[in-house]
Amino acid sequence: MSARIRGIFEDAGVRGWMHAVSLDDPEQTVELDADAVVPMASVYKLPLLAGFCRLVDLGELDPRERVTLEPSARTAGPTGLSAFADPVTVSLRDLALSMATVSDNASADALLDIVGLSRLAEILKSFGLHRTWVRRGTAANLRDLQRRTGAPDPDAALAVLADNDRTDPAGVYEAANGSASCARDMTFLLRRLWAGELLSPEQTGYLKTTMHRQVFLHRLASGFPHDEVRVAGKTGTFGALRHEAGVVTLPGGSAFAIAVYTLAARGDFRQPRVDAAIGEAARVAVDLLR
Repeated sequence: MSARIRGIFEDAGVRGWMHAVSLDDPEQTVELDADAVVPMASVYKLPLLAGFCRLVDLGELDPRERVTLEPSARTAGPTGLSAFADPVTVSLRDLALSMATVSDNASADALLDIVGLSRLAEILKSFGLHRTWVRRGTAANLRDLQRRTGAPDPDAALAVLADNDRTDPAGVYEAANGSASCARDMTFLLRRLWAGELLSPEQTGYLKTTMHRQVFLHRLASGFPHDEVRVAGKTGTFGALRHEAGVVTLPGGSAFAIAVYTLAARGDFRQPRVDAAIGEAARVAVDLLR
């Protein structure tokens, strides 16, 4: 099974890591180097979302509390509040919604500041995630990339990663230098979330609904081009990294947690072959697990 998945990744010019598991029978898995710890890119927003929901359950955060984000203090990014020109006042739960559905960097960093790195680390440990850590948000990642590239701003730093005629800065794709996880940890988290083991029914429902509302359909969902198949996911993109973790639910109700991490040989901003390979690998895994 792993040879078939590996072949999909090799054809797309990427190194891949994958874990897929049936939610009905956790003993059934399809995996490829599933315990290797890999930089998560924006997939870190998934454990952050789960941590936020846990704090709501504990009464430590009010999801309706409002915060105002000023343009000068917001993290750069192409989507969500990152792209807004004016001050925005929004509830915590809507920060989480924007973070998860359109991978809004500004919302994610604001929410991470409120949740706190140490508090999130404790929550993830209590969830049973021992190979997952969130050490910083997107703004800190971009500052680190600027330092490594010597670029004057985040866009210029990202352009260095996208330039295939330049060598990637040392350490930029090393798991020890930022937020990271393994594919097995992400499917374990998703399996426990979908089973209702980690959050209250209200927060479990909120998290599932939010993940089903993600707008990006070019990775996991591309492997299941049918309206009857539901995909709840969270993508991650940074330089040559292309990821997604999520849950695929078939028309009969069978569901599968899948995490796919990839590192491409090229750093181009647009990599449709890699995106399609993530969906193809997910589809093959589900076919094998059915």
